[in-house]
Amino acid sequence: MFQRPPRITQALLIANIVVFVLQQLPQMAGIFNQLALWPIGSQQAFLVSPGFEPWQLLSYGFMHGGFGHLFFNMLMLYMMGSPLEMTWGEKRFLTFYLVCVAGAGLCQLLVTALAGEYYPVVGASGGVFGLLLGYGMIFGNRQISLLFPPVTMKARTWVILLGVTELVMAYTGWQPGVAHFAHLGGMFFGWLLIRHWRRPPPSKRRSSHLRSVK
Repeated sequence: MFQRPPRITQALLIANIVVFVLQQLPQMAGIFNQLALWPIGSQQAFLVSPGFEPWQLLSYGFMHGGFGHLFFNMLMLYMMGSPLEMTWGEKRFLTFYLVCVAGAGLCQLLVTALAGEYYPVVGASGGVFGLLLGYGMIFGNRQISLLFPPVTMKARTWVILLGVTELVMAYTGWQPGVAHFAHLGGMFFGWLLIRHWRRPPPSKRRSSHLRSVK
């Protein structure tokens, strides 16, 4: 039923699972407290906060708040990451995923700073939502069969609906305790990176401009 994922996708799956197992060990609590993404200024607000550190923009993406959180993210990583890695290659796929994780973290830092909130964030969801966006852009016409609701739709349509749902939940607060703006940030940075990759090199852009003004 499940095929073996390509190398980088497999490595990311293993890394997330191993980190989650280590999170369950009481003696590791202090270490992982420093690896979560803490808002800027949280050290002054709470004595238990180690404060923001740059490495947290990546380390938080390998931690999870519970088994359900881990299971959903790893399922999406496997389903969406495998075809993208086979299409892009290992280097570009890993770059895309990490950019989405870091981009989601930056968006979360901005939102928490504006809202004056100081809770930490963990989870690979920012990177996963970036993969969902990438899947919709690269394989937009593929049919996706959903379990709930039991419907079939194009991948592009599914991704648009996910994005709209996240936006509504972010602004209404219907699902508190979930970093919806981080999800949207992962999608946004994924979109920016794909747009950047699709741009022609500067030499081709200059030659096209010269032809157009002759």
